[in-house]
Amino acid sequence: MDFLEGAILYVDKPLNWTSFDLVNKIRWKLIRTLNIKKLKVGHAGTLDPLATGVMIICTGKATKRIDEFQYQEKEYIATLKLGATTPSFDLETEIDAEYPTEHITRELIDQIIPTFKGEIWQVPPIYSAVKVAGKRAYDYAREGQKIELKPKLLVVDEIEVLKFSLPELIIRVVCSKGTYIRALARDIGEALNSGAHLTALKRTRIGEITLDKCQKIDDLLYSFDK
Repeated sequence: MDFLEGAILYVDKPLNWTSFDLVNKIRWKLIRTLNIKKLKVGHAGTLDPLATGVMIICTGKATKRIDEFQYQEKEYIATLKLGATTPSFDLETEIDAEYPTEHITRELIDQIIPTFKGEIWQVPPIYSAVKVAGKRAYDYAREGQKIELKPKLLVVDEIEVLKFSLPELIIRVVCSKGTYIRALARDIGEALNSGAHLTALKRTRIGEITLDKCQKIDDLLYSFDK
């Protein structure tokens, strides 16, 4: 691979790594291996630290293709815990409220989930990288400041239930760029007259790139030495 001319790498992002961690590690390793001073490296679509799965990493001149990949549809497998919420809508923060779940049946799930298919308006999570007055929303959140985020029009192409066993709900979602699965979990909880937050999230596809085409980060870094 010619990393300076441009290479595209498919990586399975590890749990607890930020997207920046992944890019930074790959850049550092390539700079050392190639014995160069700098190298452009970027990713096509952020994943939260508590999410795993498909990330497309571009190097050199291939970074010009990042937008192309970012606008391709994405597929996720999301695990929700019903009956409880957290400020970040995932496990980054502690549970802040609990709600009844006795009324939630498979029949109710099957009624509610399809309502999220198609065009939806979604308010981004306060714990997100959305900029407000030049500052990231998560910075306001961590400072305890309340801000109002504007809803965005998104498209959910597919959504289906893979498993339901109270309080756990596992769904598969195919959606457009900019969709927050954490916010989708929040909205599903509200639609069920309860609460919900993510306990696991895996991105299984970006466009035609599926998880089975991705390398583990250790294997990828090792391959640079060959």
